[in-house]
Amino acid sequence: MKHAKIISRAIALSFPAITLMALTGCSPKQDQAQSEVPKVAVATVALTSANIYSQYPATLEGSGDVELRPQVSGTISVVYVQEGAKVKRGQPLFKINDLPYKENYNNAQAELMAAVAAVSAARIEVDRIKPLVDNHVVAPSQLSTARANLDIALAKEKQAKATKASSAVTLSYTLIKAPADGYIGRIVKKSGSLVSPSDPEPLVKLSDNAHIFAYFSIGERDFTQLKSSLKGNTLEEKLASAPQVELLLPADESYPQKGKLDMIDGSFDRSTGSILLRASFANTGSLLKPGNSAKVRLAFLQKDVFAVDQSMTVEIQDKVFVFALDKDNKVHRNHIPVIGSSGKDYLVKSGLKAGDRIVSEGLDGMSEGLQVSPVKQLKQN
Repeated sequence: MKHAKIISRAIALSFPAITLMALTGCSPKQDQAQSEVPKVAVATVALTSANIYSQYPATLEGSGDVELRPQVSGTISVVYVQEGAKVKRGQPLFKINDLPYKENYNNAQAELMAAVAAVSAARIEVDRIKPLVDNHVVAPSQLSTARANLDIALAKEKQAKATKASSAVTLSYTLIKAPADGYIGRIVKKSGSLVSPSDPEPLVKLSDNAHIFAYFSIGERDFTQLKSSLKGNTLEEKLASAPQVELLLPADESYPQKGKLDMIDGSFDRSTGSILLRASFANTGSLLKPGNSAKVRLAFLQKDVFAVDQSMTVEIQDKVFVFALDKDNKVHRNHIPVIGSSGKDYLVKSGLKAGDRIVSEGLDGMSEGLQVSPVKQLKQN
């Protein structure tokens, strides 16, 4: 009996503890379930407009690149400039030995003097015969002959004047001057070299580097997109409204001066399916040189697109996805076809709707159908 009382008492003492555990046992599980719903930051997407940038290899040329070639044959007697020198329009550059051409000029001048004298003599003869004919001393045919001789003398005088002028022009070709302001390139022929108009290489190249032209080609698709993004009805109007373009030097260094589209070729190249464009850049300080390698960076305006920060996306097998929330705050992985990029944003036109919420942080822990608790709303433009 004594043992039975002890057991009954032990049971009585343990019953409140068991009852307490039964009453409170659900609370820790409920708290744990609530704590398992992750809190995530989300962004709300909205339609916007943004630029897509594309780069094209470009060839740089001076706005006034000129190949200087000799127009007469001879040996170079003097070189007045050095390679790389800056020259002004009309400045002497080369002197070709002019002695043979001076002799030709002097001979032409002498022939002109003889022709002038012959005209004078013929005119005197006409003046002498005319009164004789009027007085019927000589036959009229003699006057006709004298006048014909005067006409011949006048023609020879005219021919001699042309010969003199031509020899003067030829003589002037022996002094080669700069046709424009610019910089002297490599001088191929030196003093004493024989030069000729038929030489395959020019004497020197003169580059006017005040402005640099960047020539580049774009495909038909990009050209159509470019035209549609510019205002105006004609190509001239569209060029006038075109935004400034950027020039990228080697190592993707951006040239500080912005350029302007100013030329579109008249037709596409059938072999490449591309069309040639030109952008002009001010060359302050002559930083750009013809022949530099560079790229032209064009902006294509995209309307009614979603700009999604790349940090809010994941890439799986070359496809880009975002984690979007439905009305019940469950996560769904949405494929967003990217049409381009602008800065750190992907630009997309499908896969999202205005007002959609996407996970903006902690993407590594996301999975399809996961229940989440959004803690803040960010507007993603």
